[in-house]
Amino acid sequence: MKESPMTEDPARHAEKMKKRKEHQDKIVSERQVEKGLLIVHTGKGKGKSTAAFGMAMRAIAHGQKVGVVQFIKGPWESGERDLLRKFPDQVEVHAMGEGFTWETQDRERDIRAAREAWEMSKRFIADPSIKMVILDELNIVLRYDYLDLPEVLAAIAARPEGCHVVVTGRNAKDEMIEIADLVTEMTQVKHPFRDGVKAQAGVEF
Repeated sequence: MKESPMTEDPARHAEKMKKRKEHQDKIVSERQVEKGLLIVHTGKGKGKSTAAFGMAMRAIAHGQKVGVVQFIKGPWESGERDLLRKFPDQVEVHAMGEGFTWETQDRERDIRAAREAWEMSKRFIADPSIKMVILDELNIVLRYDYLDLPEVLAAIAARPEGCHVVVTGRNAKDEMIEIADLVTEMTQVKHPFRDGVKAQAGVEF
């Protein structure tokens, strides 16, 4: 009969955990490379931007400078943005979008807004003092071909050593995923919006 974790002999459990720790310590000791990463949060599930802003908080705690460009979200209320702006010496935040494309209903206007946001993004990426650049919803504007994909990928690839770039948004391009160091796909299992629950402060914004 197979032992469950609740009934396993303590000495046997301790021996197993000792071997596991030795294995994990060996793996960690072999990882010595430190580099700026391209991190992509994509997928249909909620939490892509939230995860990126969580990384910004972590960077701030380590005394690092962060640049944030929001490609879709406009100047309306955002808890994350308000919090980040409490650290003006470390964080620069620009919400340069005008809403989702179905709200503006003007492709040329959307392209202009995306281009302006990208110019700001390039400034952040090229600045060696900024250790993390968050390009919120960049995947969306690339999906609609508002920006030139090769140009975007080239600028990200040419970032200063040690600069982390975090890209969010659904439908990440295959080329973006290919050059990324870390890709997480958020999967939606349930969402309260389907049950008539509106966006709420502290959860969605």
